[in-house]
Amino acid sequence: MKTICDASLMQQDAEAARLRGSRLALVPTMGALHDGHVALLHAARGRADLVILSVFVNPTQFAEGEDYERYPRDIDRDSAIARESGVDVLFAPSPEGMYGKGFQSFVSVEGVSAPFEGESRPGHFRGVATVVAKLLNITKPHLAVFGQKDAQQVAVIRRMIRDLNFNVEILVVPTVREADGLAMSSRNAYLSPRERAEAAVLSASLRKAEELIRSGERRGEAIVETMRGMISSGTSGAIDYIAVADADSLARLTDLHTGQEVLITLAVRFGKTRLIDNIQITA
Repeated sequence: MKTICDASLMQQDAEAARLRGSRLALVPTMGALHDGHVALLHAARGRADLVILSVFVNPTQFAEGEDYERYPRDIDRDSAIARESGVDVLFAPSPEGMYGKGFQSFVSVEGVSAPFEGESRPGHFRGVATVVAKLLNITKPHLAVFGQKDAQQVAVIRRMIRDLNFNVEILVVPTVREADGLAMSSRNAYLSPRERAEAAVLSASLRKAEELIRSGERRGEAIVETMRGMISSGTSGAIDYIAVADADSLARLTDLHTGQEVLITLAVRFGKTRLIDNIQITA
């Protein structure tokens, strides 16, 4: 496995690989790798000749007071996991290398970035879209791999790629979960033992929502209220949002229609740790 920290060298390496006829896949991450990331890497490995893993904790997607400074970082551990997972190139730039002196150019995606995370974390998706655009330009992949857990992020990136004519395919891999259903996340490490036990309610509430829809419930607010009751009545979780939305536009749904693709999404805080999760189903 090759490790590259300089963006220009990464561009040169990627261009040389493309000229050799190799198919490139990028798995963009902020590090603190877990089995969810490994699933992304395995998916990439099965669809490309050369797999690039980027590890970069992106400062522009964190607002003031969020966990940028304490976000877990362990490049040695990440490198070992990457090597074991068949990564060919580890791209690990510095903030200074990604955002040089006088940096002024950002990508803003309207519409799908506005609700949910966009309301709770103003500016977050501008940072996400900008760094993903930069990573795509630097690593030149034919394929980029993301996780379903970050469903709104995927929607934002899909829209950016469509609108700005990026020549890259997007692959979305199902969320990888712990035995009790909790979606794997680097932020799970922040949870106390009690918070970790309580956090299993998130996936339980999503499963309940799916059961309601499968049994014929079509009222979006009724589904949300059932989930809210499950989380509020038995845990210390502070609900940021729960929503039933159209999976494509992310517009909140009052009434569901049979055959409609629906995204059920939530964000909940346990102590100082904010967790997100979602499922996508056909009504």
